[in-house]
Amino acid sequence: MSDPRATGGDRRAPAVLAFDTAGSACSAAVGRGGTVLAHEWQEMRHGHAEALLPMIDRVVSAAELDPSAIGRIAVSVGPGGFTGIRAGLAAAHGLALATGAQLIGVSSFAAVAALLPEAEGALLVALDSRREDPYAQLFVGGISFGEAAAVRPDDLARFVDAAIGEMPLRIAGDAAAAAAAALGTRSGVTLIGDTAPQARGVLAAAKCPALVTGARALYLRAPDVSFPKQREPIGGRK
Repeated sequence: MSDPRATGGDRRAPAVLAFDTAGSACSAAVGRGGTVLAHEWQEMRHGHAEALLPMIDRVVSAAELDPSAIGRIAVSVGPGGFTGIRAGLAAAHGLALATGAQLIGVSSFAAVAALLPEAEGALLVALDSRREDPYAQLFVGGISFGEAAAVRPDDLARFVDAAIGEMPLRIAGDAAAAAAAALGTRSGVTLIGDTAPQARGVLAAAKCPALVTGARALYLRAPDVSFPKQREPIGGRK
């Protein structure tokens, strides 16, 4: 899925390339100033590494930019799928080295929060972890409030209450509906749909110093890895 190229923007501002491979989609965007010049998004659970570089080529071409015009590269650092995060970071470091562009990281939480207007109260960004316990982080006043964590549904109300008390709460992210259900009868909750992390959010967050991090993976738990059982030597153990 692609957005048509937008025109305008401050041509004196450095162009920014942003991409996200941490979640269940691969997306890339190019912007300058406050304008998104080109954007592409494709849903996928696997195959981010193969899809990303051709997608970047397409959005840079759609933005009618020479790669040398990219002054900044912003990459989603997670949390999310381990393979996707590694693929995005490897591409980001390689492109930054090749072009000399400044490299920055943006969390998947910040990528969601950056696309939402500020409002009274707090924002809970809940992300699909592919397990029972979603990833969660709170934002107040447009910046992160407290630590991010993988939170079991039974513990989510305590996680929220301990941080913000009875403050009005908006919930966004690709696990927002599950998080709202876990909070049950909490009052003052507003659910915001269709807010999965994406490259346009990474691009928006890149403009806010408070939402920018280093280009290092954000893992909130160890990867799911199964090691093969050690084989016994032929003829049995000696």
